[in-house]
Amino acid sequence: MIILVDIYIHIMLDTTNPNHYTFTTRHIEIGILGGIKMNKLESMRVTLSLKKIKDENILRHSVDLYNDTMIEKFVRKVAERLEIGTSVVRKTLQELTSDLENYRIEQLEKEKLEQAAPTGKILSTKEKQAVEKFLKSKDVLKKTNELIGKSGVIGEEVNRLLMYLIFTSRKTSNPLHCISLGSSGVGKTHLQSKVAELIPHENKVEITVLSANAFYYFNRTELQHKLILIEDLDGAESVLYPLRELQSKKRITKTVVHKDRKGSTKTIHLTVEGPVSVAGCTTQESIYEDNSNRSFLLYIDESAEQDKKIMDYQRLLSAGQIDKHNELMAARFLRDVQRVLKPIKVVNPYAMYLDLPQSVFKPRRTNAHYLQFIEAVTFYKQYQREEKYNEQTGEAYIETTIEDIKEANELIIEVLLRKSDSLTGACRNYLEKLKLYLSTHNQTTFINSEIRRNLRVKQTTLQRYHNQLLMEGYIRKTKGKKGQTYHYEIIDINEYKDLKTQIDQSLDTCLTQINLSA
Repeated sequence: MIILVDIYIHIMLDTTNPNHYTFTTRHIEIGILGGIKMNKLESMRVTLSLKKIKDENILRHSVDLYNDTMIEKFVRKVAERLEIGTSVVRKTLQELTSDLENYRIEQLEKEKLEQAAPTGKILSTKEKQAVEKFLKSKDVLKKTNELIGKSGVIGEEVNRLLMYLIFTSRKTSNPLHCISLGSSGVGKTHLQSKVAELIPHENKVEITVLSANAFYYFNRTELQHKLILIEDLDGAESVLYPLRELQSKKRITKTVVHKDRKGSTKTIHLTVEGPVSVAGCTTQESIYEDNSNRSFLLYIDESAEQDKKIMDYQRLLSAGQIDKHNELMAARFLRDVQRVLKPIKVVNPYAMYLDLPQSVFKPRRTNAHYLQFIEAVTFYKQYQREEKYNEQTGEAYIETTIEDIKEANELIIEVLLRKSDSLTGACRNYLEKLKLYLSTHNQTTFINSEIRRNLRVKQTTLQRYHNQLLMEGYIRKTKGKKGQTYHYEIIDINEYKDLKTQIDQSLDTCLTQINLSA
C-alpha cells in the first residue's frame, strides 16, 4: 500500500537574473523585483510580486522581511487577495526570508574572498627568470627605454623613461608625481596613456571625471601604492585638493554625519590611505601651480623632428608595416618587470654631497624631488644591489651608487632647467623658437606681424608671450623709424644656454665631490 503525503515542496531560490529573483512553491510564485541590497544587513527591504500557481491575479508590495509587525499585516493581505490560507503564506515568506538571508551571506563571503585573493597575472618561473635577468643586465635603463619605444611610444626618449620611472616609484614609500604640459593636440594624453599601458592594470586607477567627495569613499587601503591617472586636469578640478593631500600627507580624512540602525546621529571618519603616484595632463600650467609644485613637469616635444617621427609612424601603421604583436609583447614584458619589483627601502649614502643649483626656484621641494628620483632609479635597479640590513631594526635596504646618481642627473637635467626658469613652459618654447628664427635669418630685431606670420602664432597668444617676456626682462621694445611700428630685440640670446651650463656644472661638481670622498 502506497501512502501519498501532501508535503510542502519549494523550488530553490533562482538568482540568475540579478534584477528579478524568483521563488516558486507548490502554491505560490514570488518575484523579487530589483534583487536585494547587500549593504544593509539590519534590514531586508524587498519589492515582491506574488500570485497563485496557474492564476493571473498578482499582488505587488514593498515589505521589510525582518519587520514582524509588517509581515503579519502582509500575510493577511496576501491570504485575502490570493484566496489562500494564512499558514501557507506565512511559511512561504519565512522560507523566502531564510533563502534570501543565506544567499546574501554567501555573496558577501564571496566578495570578501575575491578582495583578499591576489589580483593580476602570476608569473611563471620561466617568465620571472627572464625578467630578473633583464633587471640584472648592464645598461638596464637604456634597454628599458628601447623597450618603451618598441611598445609603441614614438620619440620623447627622455620624457617616456622619466614617466616610466615616476610610475614605478608608486611602489616606494615616497612616490613621485608628474604633469604633462604642452599645446592642445601635441600628444600629452597619448604619451601618458601609452606609458601607463606598461603598468599592470591592478596597480592603476584611471580618472576622466570624478565628483568632489568620491575619493573619500574608496576603501581605506584601496589606493595604496596605486598610480592615479587623470586624463585632463580641467575635468578633475573638484578632486585636486584631496589629491594634493594624498600627495603630501599620504592620507585623506573626511568627517561625515551618519545614522546608525537605532536612528541615532553620530559622526564617523572616512580615511583613505596612500601613498599614491599621480599623473595628469594640462595645457594651463599656471592654473594648477599648487599641483605643479608637487610634481615633475614634463614638457611635450613640439619640435618639427618629433612631428616627423609621429607622422612617419602613422604612415607605416596605415600601410600595415607596423608589427603590433611585437609592440604588445614589449608592453607585456615591461608590465612583468613591474610585477617582480618588490618594496624595499633605498638609502643614499651620498645624499649629503648633492646640492641643487642656486638658480632653482622653490629649492626645498625640488631638492626632495631630486633625491626621490635618485632613489627611484636605485629602486628600479634593485636586482643589481646587495640587500643589507639595519643593525638596530633589522630592516632590509639597498644603497644608491654613484652610477645611479649620474644616470638620474642625465635624465633630470631638463626638469631642473625648467624648475630654474622664470618663464612658463609655453612662453619658453616660444622664446627658443624666436631665437632660432632670428639666428637663421641673421636678425637681431623683429616686429609682431613678421613673427606672427612666420612662426604662425595667434595675435592674442603672441601678445601674451611678449607681455611676459617684457615683464621678465627677456626682450625690450625699441622704436622704429617715424610712423613705423615698434621693433623688439632679445636682451641676452644665450641666457638659456648659460643657465643649462650652470646647472650642468653644479651637478658635475657634486659628482666630483662624491668621487673624491669615495
